[in-house]
Amino acid sequence: MRQKLRVAAYAVCVRDGRLLLARGRDDRGTPEWTLPGGGMEHGEDPYDTVLREVAEETGFRVEITGLLGVDSVRRRLPRRLGRTVDHHGVRLVYEVRITGGELRHETGGSTDMAAWHPLVEVPSLPRVRLMDTALALWRERPPTGRPTSPSP
Repeated sequence: MRQKLRVAAYAVCVRDGRLLLARGRDDRGTPEWTLPGGGMEHGEDPYDTVLREVAEETGFRVEITGLLGVDSVRRRLPRRLGRTVDHHGVRLVYEVRITGGELRHETGGSTDMAAWHPLVEVPSLPRVRLMDTALALWRERPPTGRPTSPSP
């Protein structure tokens, strides 16, 4: 079985009780919300990855105000021709604040929309699991960088 490691960096940006999100699609093409962010390019520092990805997906320039933690997930993913991949995702979650730019949607990328959502409405959104983990990290600020309680 093929093994694949993917390292990515994501941003938690909360302003006035709202969370900045980007909308992508799952493997079946169903829209789902995620944090702005994505995979590191070869040789890229994760710090620079999150700055680049937020700008690409939302139009905002941001500064990082802290590292909230690291999420690690391993799962078997189906691929073409009946093959399976042993996928290991390592996701660094940063807290950011906006320093400039204007909200806009990404064109020709992995997301198609960027929007602010009230924090209280996030649990009802179609979303990736990472969002729950990232919000738990943001709320708890655990010294280990791992949430101690599940997020709703």
